[in-house]
Amino acid sequence: MGYVQIQGTRPQTLAYGLADSPAGQLAWIVEKFKEWTNSAAELPEDAVDRDHILTNVMLYWLTGAAGSSANLYYESSHDSSAFAPKEHSPVPTGVAVFTSQDVAIRRFAERDNNIVHWSEFDRGGHFAAMEARDLLVGDVRTFFRRLQ
Repeated sequence: MGYVQIQGTRPQTLAYGLADSPAGQLAWIVEKFKEWTNSAAELPEDAVDRDHILTNVMLYWLTGAAGSSANLYYESSHDSSAFAPKEHSPVPTGVAVFTSQDVAIRRFAERDNNIVHWSEFDRGGHFAAMEARDLLVGDVRTFFRRLQ
């Protein structure tokens, strides 16, 4: 949770460091791929194609998005209403959990949302769209078929 702490307290400091160094930007993001992809993968590129990882890093680097993406954590941690109880949403909601590494806790999701579809998968991870796109696409299709 160190990344949450630094982004929640000093996002601009982190932003300057990442915007100043493409190697720093690469290291910051590749470490997330290493920690958040399926734990069965020894290296990040064993879970996600190396070109996809580099494309992700380049999008942050070329657009200078390190600061704005980190600032979300700062704003959330300094907004007392972010943690206040919310009105239960009637919108039909689907949740897909990819391995135990993905922190989606059903009781919290159900507290604020109308969960009509819940799926759990044994592969994939935080970057499911890059790791297990077949499962993700199939699950999205299944969810929306129920709403027709």
